Amino acid sequence: MLYEMTNKIKNGHLINRKEAIKLLDYDFESLGKFANEIREYFLQNEFDICSIVNGKSGKCSEDCKFCAQSSYHTTDIEVYPLKDTEYFVEDAKYHKDKGIKRYSIVTSGKKLSNIEIDKIVNSYKAINKYVDIKTCASHGLLSEEDLRKLKEAGVKRYHNNLETSRNYFDNICTTHTYDEKIKTIKDAQSVGLEVCSGGIFGLGESEIDRIDMAFEIRDLGIKSIPLNVLDYIKGTKIESKSIKEEDFLKMVAIYRFINPSAQIRLAGGRNLLTNYGELAFKCGANATISGDLLTTCGNSIADDIKMIEKLGFEIR
Repeated sequence: MLYEMTNKIKNGHLINRKEAIKLLDYDFESLGKFANEIREYFLQNEFDICSIVNGKSGKCSEDCKFCAQSSYHTTDIEVYPLKDTEYFVEDAKYHKDKGIKRYSIVTSGKKLSNIEIDKIVNSYKAINKYVDIKTCASHGLLSEEDLRKLKEAGVKRYHNNLETSRNYFDNICTTHTYDEKIKTIKDAQSVGLEVCSGGIFGLGESEIDRIDMAFEIRDLGIKSIPLNVLDYIKGTKIESKSIKEEDFLKMVAIYRFINPSAQIRLAGGRNLLTNYGELAFKCGANATISGDLLTTCGNSIADDIKMIEKLGFEIR
């Protein structure tokens, strides 16, 4: 079945939910082999590497149960307001010199204030003027007007994770809705921004929830899909859950079957995987966030580039 499905996908077939659920019957090694074949067919050896910076930390008004930056939680994280333009330009230069091709500023909170929007727009303009790097942004549930300002400032891609399936979302967040996330994604696309959107595995969701999120992402036309493993932080309101590595690898492969031409990006929780997720890059993944993350540590950029090249990928 995997051989036949893979050939159908190469010929333009988009698998349906019933077909995707059947993939759960296979082990990650079998799925990974064919997922990698699909990845090679649509994307060759192209690899996308990015870094993010925590531009504003803590005191978030939202109650996402997994997040250390939520004001509903008591965690030992650093709290600070939006950093200034000079900091972001120097940080972008640092990452560019290390080999990073894409740089994103991430801020806590449901959305930035009008004053903060003006400040961050000036920061993106400066980065795009002085640093040869693509810029991305992650600033919550912004209005279409504010998203247009980011586009005009040179931002290429907007990030807004769905986090999980529509069915399971209310179990992890009650202060904003799934439809608000969908609206932000569509508004970003309407002003000409690419969109990066994925989610977290290990929140207590089912395998079906994970598959349903993959189809929601495909229906939205998302071409960059970050997949996170929950890295539990003491003080958050979610139970300390775990997902077995083989289950994560299986899901990476299934996401490739469902989204054959997308960048499937390893994100948070890579430190919980063997060699920071090396096996996932043999199961259909072809992108990653490198360096430190928001409130947890990632792999070093130099080590990531070495691993990526060893696996035969070409960073673009």
